[in-house]
Amino acid sequence: MVMPTGGGKSLCYQLPAALLAKQTAIVISPLIALMQDQVTQLGQMGISAALLNSSLKASEQSRIMCDASEGAYRLLYLSPERLTRADTAAWLKSIPISFFAIDEAHCISEWGHEFRPEYRQLSSLRAHFPDRPIAAFTASATQRVRHDIVEQLRLRNAHKCIASFHRPNLRYVVKQCDAREQSSLLVKALRSYADCNVIVYVPTIARVEETVSFLEEQGISAIGYHGKMDADVRKRNQERWMSDEVRVLVGTLAFGLGINKAAVRAVIHLALPKSIEQFYQEAGRGGRDGLPADCVLLWQKRDAGLLSYFIGQIDDAAEKNRAWERYNEIRGFVESKTCRHLQICVHFGENPKWKSCGACDVCGSEPDWLSLQPKVQPAAARRTTVPSARQSASGTSQAPGKAAAAAADGAELREILREWRRVTAKQQGVPAFVVMHDTSLDELCRVRPTSLSELLHVHGFGERKVELYGEQIIGELTKFRDSANARRLLI
Repeated sequence: MVMPTGGGKSLCYQLPAALLAKQTAIVISPLIALMQDQVTQLGQMGISAALLNSSLKASEQSRIMCDASEGAYRLLYLSPERLTRADTAAWLKSIPISFFAIDEAHCISEWGHEFRPEYRQLSSLRAHFPDRPIAAFTASATQRVRHDIVEQLRLRNAHKCIASFHRPNLRYVVKQCDAREQSSLLVKALRSYADCNVIVYVPTIARVEETVSFLEEQGISAIGYHGKMDADVRKRNQERWMSDEVRVLVGTLAFGLGINKAAVRAVIHLALPKSIEQFYQEAGRGGRDGLPADCVLLWQKRDAGLLSYFIGQIDDAAEKNRAWERYNEIRGFVESKTCRHLQICVHFGENPKWKSCGACDVCGSEPDWLSLQPKVQPAAARRTTVPSARQSASGTSQAPGKAAAAAADGAELREILREWRRVTAKQQGVPAFVVMHDTSLDELCRVRPTSLSELLHVHGFGERKVELYGEQIIGELTKFRDSANARRLLI
């Protein structure tokens, strides 16, 4: 199954697993952090799930393995490295397995932009479990990669479900600039997204530290994220960003795989990505809530030279050829005067009938901060303007005076609920989105339920969630309502 980032791939294997009683779906995932988040989320929904990896104590691993053999879990998450251990196959045969789900399946293909050799060994699944269904999921697989996934996993009569690669709520903006202009534009951009969550991607660890320091000098609070950072610091920084404590995160490509934050209003790249797939996947972390988001690529000529240098260091001839092919594709993408959305769709094998999107720089849509003077945009472009946090919270169209009051009221309530979520998540040691997604938070501000039964009708709140947090949320809403009424009486 090929679906864009945030398109609901996880639900496609979590839902059937939840419905299959006394059976266990085995999920192969490349990141421990991603597995931990999903297991925690499932637990909060009352769905039994566990993960097995080397970070657990031996006694905990043994307990999970025994429980799994007794069918205690609906979903069990493993790393590809764990699955390929000599003793794993024999143990798995003691589990009542419903099916296997391979997440980030493009990692299995040498043509995939994040190829991982250990994924290649997943082909052994068919030999060990010939009668168990195998499902593969990815957000960024070209036709060649899709064919390779089917071949490597030995899928029989594979049913391919390929969603459109067109993300109409995203605005793609590409601009070549020099170092000074890039820094200036970055500051202008982040100030224009002052109330929004933003990801800034840089190519190296050194650039992470440099960019965070530079932004701090400009009065813009930001935190860093990269693979060589101390694990506790890296986790803390991610949690601070996920809980909206800090709005801007500067990271290498190590950040983002499986990140489940819906309300990201901008993703800014400060270097040429290695491939169109990489850019599409990283840019796709914006606007997962379906609202408009800007995906900006500010690149320099030296980026191309740096990519060429690293390709020249590759010894394997086949791998080097694949790297050059990706290099030529991404150069073609940034230098072309063809619609950005159209180029991406065609790259992944989709052939849209339209030729102009109204939501990229080529088609005439750019954010105001990119121009010295704000430009009047065409109607299609204006529809993709990024909303402020206050507009998102109120979501209504009213007379100017009433609209301003409603927006302020909605923004105040959103901050109260966001702070409650942050504190609750910190107390429980889980990411803020596990307690409540941004989309649910916004709907709470709009609906403002007065009882637990009404809360059950709010998106994202099932019986388990209401049981865990319902009384507290209704309490916060009641206090806010009483406070607002008191202020109105004073006026």
